[in-house]
Amino acid sequence: MNTSLTGALSLASISLLAAMTVAQAPSSLTGTVKADGSSTVYPITEAVAEEFKKIVPGVNVTVGVSGTGGGFKRFCAGETDISNASRPIKKEESEKAASSNVEFIEVPIAYDGLSIVVNPKNMWVNHLTLDEVKKIWTDGTSVKTWRDVRAEWPDKPIRIFSPGTDSGTFDYFKEVVVGSKGSIRGDMSVSEDDNVLVKGVTGDENAIGFFGCAYYFENKDALKIVPIDAGKGAIAPTHETIETGTYAPFSRPLFIYVNRKAVERPEVKAFVGFYLQSAGKLAEEVGYVKLPSEVYSRAARNIAARRTGTQFTDDQGQPLHGPLADLYQ
Repeated sequence: MNTSLTGALSLASISLLAAMTVAQAPSSLTGTVKADGSSTVYPITEAVAEEFKKIVPGVNVTVGVSGTGGGFKRFCAGETDISNASRPIKKEESEKAASSNVEFIEVPIAYDGLSIVVNPKNMWVNHLTLDEVKKIWTDGTSVKTWRDVRAEWPDKPIRIFSPGTDSGTFDYFKEVVVGSKGSIRGDMSVSEDDNVLVKGVTGDENAIGFFGCAYYFENKDALKIVPIDAGKGAIAPTHETIETGTYAPFSRPLFIYVNRKAVERPEVKAFVGFYLQSAGKLAEEVGYVKLPSEVYSRAARNIAARRTGTQFTDDQGQPLHGPLADLYQ
C-alpha cells in the first residue's frame, strides 16, 4: 500500500471514530470531563475543549494546570478523567494507579521542542553547545556569571528561570541534561506556569530559561531563541526540525492519559474521540507540531480496544527514545 493511501485511510479511521462518538453525543448530552496536568499540554487540551463545547454545549470540560507530576497524582488517585503530560508516566505513578484500580490508555497527541531562550537584549549568546547547557544547569556547577560559560562573554550574573519540579518539562530537561540520577542546580526561579517564566526572561537581560516551544512561538517577538549544538551544528526549534527530530535532544512527544473506566461514559468517549480528530490541527494552531496521521490512527484503535499501559518506558521504568511511529503501536 502506498504512503498517501495509508495516510488517507488513517485519517479516515480517526474521522470515523470522532464522527461516531460525537454523533452519539447529542447537544442534550450533559456531564463533566475533568482534565489536569501539564502546562505545556494545556493549550492543546483547552483549545480542543473550546471547540468541543461548540458541538456539545451541555458537557463541561475543565482543564487544570498543576504540572505533569501534579496531574498524575490526581489521575492515579482516580480524581480526573484525563491527565495532560509532557513526559511518559513513571513506573511509580503506574504503580499508584494500579493500587487505586485506575487503568489508563496512553495517547500521544503532538510533538514539542523544548526551547531555551534568553532576553532579546542579550547580544552575546548566539548558540549553546549541549556541554554548555550541562555546565549551566548541573547541580554544584561553578557557573555564576556568563563569563563562567565562555571567557569572552560579560561578567554578568546569570538568572535562571525553570519549570517547577512537578513539571514534565523539568523532568525531560533533567533527563537529557544530567541523566536520571543527576541533579539540577537549586538556585533558580521556578514556576509551574510557563507564562510566569516568559515574563521572567523578558524582564531581565541576564536571564535564561526553558519551556515548551508553543510559549516561545507565541512570544518570539519578546524572546531570543538559543539554538543548540549537540554535535551536528547549532539547530533552533522549528516545526520542521522538531517533526524530523533534528532538533535533538530536545524534541519530544506530548500525551494525554485517559482513565479506562471514564472513557465508558458517553461524554468522555465523545470528547476523546473529538480530541483525536482535532489534535493535529489545533496543536499546530497553538504552536506545537502535529504527529504523523498513522500515530493518531493507532491511538484511535487503542482507545477503541481499550488498550492500557505505557509504550514509552521500559521494564525498569526508564523512558524510551526513538521514532514515535516505532515506539507507539
